[in-house]
Amino acid sequence: MAVRMRSRKTRRAESPERRPRILPHLQLVRAPRRLLTHGPMGRRISVATYNVHRWSGVNGRGAPDGAKAGFVISELGADVIALQEVLRPFEGEDPLEAIADGLGLHVAFASTRVHRRGELGNAILSRWPMAGVSVLDLSFSRVERRLAMWAQLHFDGGVLDVVATHLAIGDRTRHRQVRSLLDHSHFQGGPTLLLGDLNAWRQCKAMRTLDDELHHNHDWPSSFPATRPVLALDRIYSRNAKILEVDSHASPAARVASDHLPVLAHVELPGP
Repeated sequence: MAVRMRSRKTRRAESPERRPRILPHLQLVRAPRRLLTHGPMGRRISVATYNVHRWSGVNGRGAPDGAKAGFVISELGADVIALQEVLRPFEGEDPLEAIADGLGLHVAFASTRVHRRGELGNAILSRWPMAGVSVLDLSFSRVERRLAMWAQLHFDGGVLDVVATHLAIGDRTRHRQVRSLLDHSHFQGGPTLLLGDLNAWRQCKAMRTLDDELHHNHDWPSSFPATRPVLALDRIYSRNAKILEVDSHASPAARVASDHLPVLAHVELPGP
């Protein structure tokens, strides 16, 4: 707990070697400052997943600028959005909260590690309040800190579980993460969506497991690299819900805002 209570200014002054290693944890859940009325969630919604690359554009070398990715998120018009590589800086305006407030979206953020410029992790944006948010630690490798975020949303047929994640690069670790997700109690109940950067640059055991056990679109859209996408790293799966269509969002703005393109899907939820 002492680690989490340190001020951003204090942690920024520490060298990378002296910063404490933290476990993935939930850090932020809140409503937008300007609350919009969207009405109850219906049976058909749009969802998206987007790796925002620390708000640093295609090459990742520039200073963080959340406005570019924020504009792309506004273009999507999605009801629920999973974000990966979200940077919440130690100082100055938080791009994540600014985007959520600007679009009137509820937001949840979970930190995976301390980056030299701030806390780095995953986020979920939603038009509707999140009835519950939890975090599952998927750090099965000493090298990579990973997690999955669960958010529960009420709709007229019950409760929708939204799982947002960013899986490991290594095949063995990625498969262990997938198995841990699918065996979790959140995947054993009602409709569930799995969204994220799955790092599936080739067909592997982890992706075969997801393909066998979840509903998906077999024609995965390429989303990486954004300037000329050839790899389908970003995917959307479902259980007890139907994915009607899925495609990447390749607008001019999206091609320069991050090294990934967003992937957008239209989903049909079950009736009461």
